[in-house]
Amino acid sequence: MECELQEEVNYGLTDQLRSPVKKRVKIQARGQWASKTEFILAAAGQIVGLGNLWRFPYLCYKNGGGVFLIPYLLFLVFRGIPLFLLETALGQYTSQGSITAWRRICPLFEGIGYASQVIIGYIVVSYIIIQAWALFYLFHSFSWELPWASCRNTWNTGTCVEFDKHNITSNGTIPENATSPATEFWERRVLSISGGIEEVGSLHWELILCLLLCWIICYFCVWKGVKSTGKVVYFTATFPYLMLAVLLIRGLTLPGAVDGIIFYLYPDPARLADPQVWMDAGIQIFFSYSICVGSLIILGSYNTYNNNCYKDCMYLCLLNSGTSFVAGFAIFSVLGFMAHEQGVPISEVAESGPGLAFIAYPRAMAMMPLPQLWAFCFFLMVFLLGVDTEVATVFMTA
Repeated sequence: MECELQEEVNYGLTDQLRSPVKKRVKIQARGQWASKTEFILAAAGQIVGLGNLWRFPYLCYKNGGGVFLIPYLLFLVFRGIPLFLLETALGQYTSQGSITAWRRICPLFEGIGYASQVIIGYIVVSYIIIQAWALFYLFHSFSWELPWASCRNTWNTGTCVEFDKHNITSNGTIPENATSPATEFWERRVLSISGGIEEVGSLHWELILCLLLCWIICYFCVWKGVKSTGKVVYFTATFPYLMLAVLLIRGLTLPGAVDGIIFYLYPDPARLADPQVWMDAGIQIFFSYSICVGSLIILGSYNTYNNNCYKDCMYLCLLNSGTSFVAGFAIFSVLGFMAHEQGVPISEVAESGPGLAFIAYPRAMAMMPLPQLWAFCFFLMVFLLGVDTEVATVFMTA
């Protein structure tokens, strides 16, 4: 009797009169990570994504440079890590998904699981589109001349100006309403922005094919459940770090890189009195750590019951925040180079979100020697970061 009771405790079922043998069969049928490494990589792929690349560096420079790390670290210690551990441990203890895990705690909490599935559905749709954009840029990186580097294309307008050229006009001034080739490639070639909501526009078949290819890649990453996903993350979670290291080394060797890094980290203590700085820090923690969306519960549910999730969570949190901080050096060293080449303040070239990945950074790479190589490295990194997050997210809804 004591052995049977202990076995029920190990599976978290002391509150239910079920056969331990039947429950064991159910857990084995659901699957588990083949090793701790697979869980670490899968969780790292979920939390380390595009937000580390294009959101944290921008928030850091916008909210006081180095002093932004103070509210960021406070929110990390008192909100990020505890909630990260809570969700991972909940999934590991119950061995259930985000809906049924909350139901085990309290039947009324089941609504939390359904709400998290809705959020995950939005994330899946948004990330797959970003992947399609990155894949579109990746394919165009093989061009003899990068299409976002010149104004000699069919989609360019009369206001397109190559800002890195010294002979901008006859008198050397920039005309009004001037746009860069990278901006026009993004708005007119990739997005095909119409004149207004009354103009529906036509289908962009190249982007549709890129989107289809992204879904196919995602399907084959998750089609065998935890077995296939656990193997895929060995590549998708590690290769972006290699690309980030390459871009970081290259960025630090460019002229103007020091100015960009100073601009990124220059402390402004007066900003700590601004409530918006603290709000941005808290939002970034929730956004970057995938907290309160159910993803960590599902990833943790494939762990063995006795796994040391406390240690895993500490490692993952350090990895995530460290990646965000280092990515800022890679991003702002290149933006400093671009500002140096154009002779403009760094604040005029620093952007966040898609504007950084698909306008500012491509403009900077077009100014480098061997621009095709650096464009390929950057967009491959963006694509794989999106794939890693997308695969983990789709895996949760499967």
